[in-house]
This record gives sequence, structure tokens and C-alpha cells, in this order.
Amino acid sequence: MTALTRDWLNSLPKVELHLHLEGSLEPELMFELAGRNKVKLPFSTVEQVRQAYEFSNLQDFLDIYYQGAEVLLVEQDFYDLTWAYLEKCRQQNVVHVEPFFDPQTHTDRGIPFATVIKGISRALTDGQTRFGITSRLIMCFLRHLSEEEAFATLTQAEPFLAQLTAIGLDSSEKGQPPEKFSRVFTRARELGLRAVAHAGEEGPAKYIWTAINDLKVSRIDHGVRATDDPKLIAHLIASQMPLTVCPLSNTKLCVFERMSDHNIMEMLHKGVCVTVNSDDPAYFGGYMTENFVALAQAFEMTEEQARKLVKNSIEASFAGEARKKEMRALLQ
Repeated sequence: MTALTRDWLNSLPKVELHLHLEGSLEPELMFELAGRNKVKLPFSTVEQVRQAYEFSNLQDFLDIYYQGAEVLLVEQDFYDLTWAYLEKCRQQNVVHVEPFFDPQTHTDRGIPFATVIKGISRALTDGQTRFGITSRLIMCFLRHLSEEEAFATLTQAEPFLAQLTAIGLDSSEKGQPPEKFSRVFTRARELGLRAVAHAGEEGPAKYIWTAINDLKVSRIDHGVRATDDPKLIAHLIASQMPLTVCPLSNTKLCVFERMSDHNIMEMLHKGVCVTVNSDDPAYFGGYMTENFVALAQAFEMTEEQARKLVKNSIEASFAGEARKKEMRALLQ
């Protein structure tokens, strides 16, 4: 069987549902913003930053992730961050995106919530106008912080509900069960927001059940530990609850030792609604095309499987039915 080429995978119309905007901060832009905002970095060269992007676990990554975010200070910084990601999407034929952002990473540094969301939203609007890339924005709560702080963030978000589609839950998973935020998610639903949550990356399969039953999520972010629980896999197949899987991220953070150990293709074969995403691409070695290429190389992925992964993303997206119809047509 002929392996799928990078050019074919790059030209495949793709949809991204699990992308942290702060995690798309490339070292070059980090240095540019640091210079512009007179922020002193603990690195003197771009190469030093790239060398620091060697992690053995999620916490190692998060430490440098939050450090890098300190160069983001004014509305234009958040615009430039988002715009750089959208330009990468245009190059890789990503036609619809549903990015995450972490307001608490910025508001805890004294950056107004409005500064963050205005810069991001302006770029997303320009991305649709100039590139035809549609989007839905998701605001995440940091699970290592308190329920009280999450409620405060949700209150800050209320004037900007028109710019938001859903809430999410991210950051360090171990010892931070989803039910810690059940009341916050209930309040967000009352405000008309959808819900997603990181679960079953480093945390157990039990967290996936809790995110489904307590947080009432529409999607599970990551979810690779689902295969530890046959009943959960059966439920995911029956319900078609989507998993937004991030292959390169999972291997970079040693969730799987090597790509050939990953379970995404096994779950796809079983009928789970798995999708491909890049998570924090500046830190994990690749955007959407690179993730598809890694799977193609590790599993001899077929065109039919690649298209199915994209189709799953379309169906799992928060795009309206008319936009989903347009995206399905692109796959023909």
C-alpha cells in the first residue's frame, strides 16, 4: 500500500477542535513580543527556547507554557498570537477551528479579560474575512485553581458571551477531578454556553465518565485512557461522544512512548468518534498536517481513514448545520 504523502495530507481540508492559543506561541513570536513589551526572558536565543521544549511530563510542559505566556500583555499581542495560528491553518488547509484560551493565565497577571478576548476575537473575525476560516471560541478554566476563581472568570466573561461558544477545563489533570467544577459548568450552561473538558490524558478513565455525567460535556478533550474501560468504550461508540485526540502531544508528553503505541487508530476502527488535533503545536512539534503525517507513518493510514478522521471532526464541531454541510462537501 502506498503511504499517504505530506502534500496529500496537507491539502486535505481539516478541522481543529483542540488547540490552545497560548500553546501556539512560537519562539520567534515570543522573542518579538518580549522585545516589544520589554519583558526579560530566561532565554537568550530561539534555539535555547526550542531546547527547553523537551518535556517528560505534563507539569514540565506547563511550567514553560505559563512562562512563555508572560510576553502577552496588550490586545495586539493576543491578536498577533491568534493571527499567526490562523496563517498556519491557511497553509495547512484547516478550514474551521475551535481554539481554547486560558483567561486566568492572563488575568492573574493583571491583564484585563477584555484585552485578551478582544484581541483573539478580532483576529478570528479577520481570519474568516480574509481566509474563509470559520471558528468558535472556547474559554477554559484552569483546573489547578479553585472553583471560586473559575466562577470569578465566568462572571468576567458574561459581557462577552456573544464571542464565546463553550467553556472547557484544562491544565494539570492529576488530582483535579472534573466534578470540582460541576457547579461552574451548570452556571455556564444556564448562560447558554456548551461544554468540553480535558479528561483521560494523564488522569484515569473515571474522569471521562465524570466529565460526561457531571459536567454534561459535548466533547472529551484527549480521552485516550478510555481504552482502560471496556464499558466506557462501548458507551462512547453508542453515544458518539467525540474525543479530541492529540497524537504528537501524547507522545511528546510520554502518554505513549512512541506513535506506534497510540490507540487512536484502534478506537477509530472500533467506531469511536476520534478526531485529530495539535493541542500546543509550538511546543509539541507540529500543527495539524504534522499530526496526520505522524499517524500515516506509524500506521500506514489510508485515505479512507484520514477522511473519516476529518468527517468526525466536522460532525463533532460546534459549527452550524449549513457550515457543516459546506465542510462535508469539501471532503468529496
